[in-house]
Amino acid sequence: MTTAAAQTPDETRTRDKAPGVGSGGRGDRRPWTPSQILLTLLATAVSVVFLAPLVWALFTSLKSETEAVEVPTHWLPKEWTTQAWSAIFETGNITNWFVNSVVVSVCVTFVVLTVSALAGYGFARTEFRGKKALLGLVMTGLMVSPAVLGVPLFTTVQQMGMVDTYWGMILPQCAPAAMVYILYKFFQGIPHELEEAAFIDGAGRWRVFFTIVLPLSRPSLAAVGIFTFIASWNNFLWPYMVTNNPDLMTMPNGIATVMNSYGIQWAQLMAGGLMAGLPLIIVFVFFQRQIVAGVAHTGLAGQ
Repeated sequence: MTTAAAQTPDETRTRDKAPGVGSGGRGDRRPWTPSQILLTLLATAVSVVFLAPLVWALFTSLKSETEAVEVPTHWLPKEWTTQAWSAIFETGNITNWFVNSVVVSVCVTFVVLTVSALAGYGFARTEFRGKKALLGLVMTGLMVSPAVLGVPLFTTVQQMGMVDTYWGMILPQCAPAAMVYILYKFFQGIPHELEEAAFIDGAGRWRVFFTIVLPLSRPSLAAVGIFTFIASWNNFLWPYMVTNNPDLMTMPNGIATVMNSYGIQWAQLMAGGLMAGLPLIIVFVFFQRQIVAGVAHTGLAGQ
């Protein structure tokens, strides 16, 4: 008792921070279990499988065209060159295509988020005549392939005079049945008591939606926005159908046009593919937490 009482506070803190003592010491690290080692090796193997094509494309884009088609192939370039990257800028209007892709993808994402949030909240929290029938009609959009709607959509856009326009590329991509369903299920999981308390305080439906529901829905909204942006950026078929003006082409269509006009130049093809995929890689790297959180929250809301 006397010895313990005689210890100064500094000595006590030093003892608590000593390695191997307490929950934060290195001595408390447990050795890896066989299951952890197996999962780590499996994750490493899967990562290598997914990263290998990107690495191959990068190395190929740094080769000359002659070296890119050599047989047998080899990973590292014998002579490093940026000729393919320079050629892709010279033969195509990359800047315009990139701007077009950004404009179309951002506008589609904004419209889809707005429509999906309003429709999902309306189906989840309001009662009106024909609600079940209308919800069923919206859900039928999940069973229809976008490719099947290509011809009727093009006919409609043509009759409205929106061929070779931004709106012609944007509006047909803004029918988000899947996104409406995701947010609809999430809104169903929000406790009714929160809205009822706001109604008692005198808040209206719109104020409740903007001040309570939307802030609680940020993870799901972020996931929906990211998925929509990725899908719109990668969309090749619809912009290809509705756009003939080279100045309005998006990145996938522009790069494909260059390849068709000048033949298949593999080094340039890899450079263009990396350039088109770079924004998506950046989006995933910086927003991967929002993607995982959004999927998790949506799954919990649907249980």
